[in-house]
Amino acid sequence: MQRMDEARVAADARAAEQEHIRATRRARMEAGLARRYMVDRLFRLAGLSAVVFSALVLAFLLVSMTANGVSGFQRSELRMAVPIRGTMQIDAQRLGQPDPAGGLELAGLPHVIDSAANAAFGKGGARLLADDAWREVADTLIADPSLLNNATLEVSLPASDKLAIAQRGDGDPDLRTIARRLEREGKLVRALDFGFLTRSDATSPQSVGIWGALKGSILTMLVTLVLAFPVGVLAALYLEEYAPRNRWTDLIEISINNLAAVPSIIFGLLGLAVFLGLFPNYRSAPLIGGMTLALMTMPVIVISGRNAIKGVPPSVRDAALAVGASPVQVVFHHVLPLALPGILTGTIIGMARALGETAPLLMIGMRAFVATPPGDLTSPSSVLPVQIFLWSDEIDRGFVERTSAAIVVLLAFLLLMNGLAIYLRNRFEKRW
Repeated sequence: MQRMDEARVAADARAAEQEHIRATRRARMEAGLARRYMVDRLFRLAGLSAVVFSALVLAFLLVSMTANGVSGFQRSELRMAVPIRGTMQIDAQRLGQPDPAGGLELAGLPHVIDSAANAAFGKGGARLLADDAWREVADTLIADPSLLNNATLEVSLPASDKLAIAQRGDGDPDLRTIARRLEREGKLVRALDFGFLTRSDATSPQSVGIWGALKGSILTMLVTLVLAFPVGVLAALYLEEYAPRNRWTDLIEISINNLAAVPSIIFGLLGLAVFLGLFPNYRSAPLIGGMTLALMTMPVIVISGRNAIKGVPPSVRDAALAVGASPVQVVFHHVLPLALPGILTGTIIGMARALGETAPLLMIGMRAFVATPPGDLTSPSSVLPVQIFLWSDEIDRGFVERTSAAIVVLLAFLLLMNGLAIYLRNRFEKRW
């Protein structure tokens, strides 16, 4: 009996010990699960924090640039009435002939504007206007020759640089006094300058515009896309689908990867030595700039294109070959359409980088003062990043404000270009 009791006690002890071991293991397992869940929550929180932080930084950038750029889209203007009828001897039909602005200048329009300014603002009022203010009146008359029959014409013309500085509270104290008086009278105002988007570069911040540089950027990006995209895509297709795997192929792949990391100024030196050497008369032309940026963008398109092509399932190729498609048909009818969204993603990245580049374009001379928009791909031109760089180096505060406005235009152009590329990528995207 005693022996049975001892056996029962030993069994109970073993059962208790096993239960303790199971409880300990269960506690460890639950603690491990709790740690893993905590790590998962922390990882999710870190990822969400990174996204929120990135969004806040982007929002801060956009808001600060927009706030600083608002003043850049404005300029100081003087409002006055200009007598028209009987002050100039010019026929309305002359405005439909070549060089109508020259005809108005010979007819005495600048003198009429100066006299009207002296009458409106007092003695020396003509000096308060910008030197080329009469050209805006000329553009108005050219657009509507019937205005020559009006007795007067109400206009709002750009003020001189010194008066614009005085309106901001700087410069000559006497001009500041005049500026305050004219503001009280409602004759000097800060108005939206819609011409900023239609004019080209000028020596005065009151007369500068962004259209010349914007058109130069558009033409340069067009040349870059036309050259880099087809060549990059064809190179990616050949390397991934046709090229044999040997040392030469490995050397080409390494070279392309290295080219994608080469500093942009190296491509500028290459464009200076090669392209300007072949076409010396096209210095600072969008054609040369586009060719230079195409060299820089092509490796990015090749690398992204190869990754996109590699991501197409092999079953697509096998199925196309099984139904009798030739290797060329497999590539261009099946593989390329499926890889196109990924290729467009790489193209977006490469073109966005090219749009903001300044160093290679400075090397080929696209920093010249160009007062007229480029007429074609071989005309002298500037681009938005270079224009921003040049304006930021000016001392006049007016150019600083114009720089902020130009940055807003550059960001808007970049968002528009990327939005179009994203739409095309989503348009051609296919799921399997």
